[in-house]
Amino acid sequence: MSDPSKLSARYTTMVVATLSLIVLSCLAWMVPVPYVRLQPGPAYDTLGEFNGKPMFTFGDGVKTYPTSGSLDFTTVRVGGPEQNLSLVEAVAAYFDGDKAVVPKDLIYPDNETQEESTAESAAQLSGSKDSSRVAALRAAGYTVTGRPSVAGVVKDGASAKVLKPGDVFTAVDGSKVTTPDQVVKAVGTHEPGEVVRMTVERKGRSLQVPVTTRADPEDKSIPRVGITIGVTYTYPIKIDNNVGRTVGGPSAGTMFALAIYDKLTPGSLTGGNKIAGTGEMTPEGTVGPIGGIRQKIAGAADGGATIFLVPAANCAEATDGDDHGLQLVKISELDDAISSLEALAKDAHAKVPTCS
Repeated sequence: MSDPSKLSARYTTMVVATLSLIVLSCLAWMVPVPYVRLQPGPAYDTLGEFNGKPMFTFGDGVKTYPTSGSLDFTTVRVGGPEQNLSLVEAVAAYFDGDKAVVPKDLIYPDNETQEESTAESAAQLSGSKDSSRVAALRAAGYTVTGRPSVAGVVKDGASAKVLKPGDVFTAVDGSKVTTPDQVVKAVGTHEPGEVVRMTVERKGRSLQVPVTTRADPEDKSIPRVGITIGVTYTYPIKIDNNVGRTVGGPSAGTMFALAIYDKLTPGSLTGGNKIAGTGEMTPEGTVGPIGGIRQKIAGAADGGATIFLVPAANCAEATDGDDHGLQLVKISELDDAISSLEALAKDAHAKVPTCS
């Protein structure tokens, strides 16, 4: 016959072990994991208003045309670098087709702070505004010229005390330069330690600026002057993009460009349809891929869109899930987007490039 005291002790041990396992499992589910959650964000009509102001305003005397429908740029809500996502939240998002979970260091590399991330996104948005303005104006038949300029100066770099962001290059070593590539090639003719003589325009004045090159940290044979080179454009008309710092990043560029083009050209580009889309835009009119395409499609559907413009490089990901009833139109260039929308405005069943 079994000893009751031994049975009681064994039973108590089993209960304690079970409860401990349950508690540890619960705690494990609550432990923060190094991931962030991506989920659909709001959509904004580029033909409408942003924070109570028209998203685009034009200078005096600029002829614009009536528009209809909407051209929405889409966004993604992303957890901040200080936000801790629990395991249970990560698993729940993983199994939600409209959300995604990605390693935190992919979104915030090198322990980037929220402030640093916001500043970077704002800079990307600013670049997107410029690129979309150039691409749209050129598509609408305007001439836009650009000159190489200083986009940024490396702190404590070779140019830190002599060049400033916004300086426009006119010559290097006495030879005229008109593109960023010409500036880079001219610097590359020197040996590290040699002086490059740069001529720049700053606030309407022409300045001669000598810069002593330094060796590239990874390849001592390459001369560096410690700057990033961009392009300063001269616009034939004034266009203000009134999107503020509420949003950031480069992915609204395509929809910005379409809105500008629609307002500067006769006829409605949308045909009254509610269009949404995404895509980075280059000044040359090329549509680049973006992140969060699944979340943007879901956000567009929530906003009532019927057509979604997808960068060609994102098509595979875009079709790997629910399309929410949207027609997914594939675009590689601004011209593609314009011609597809014009065709759909005339005939809702027109054959246009799609992701399917």
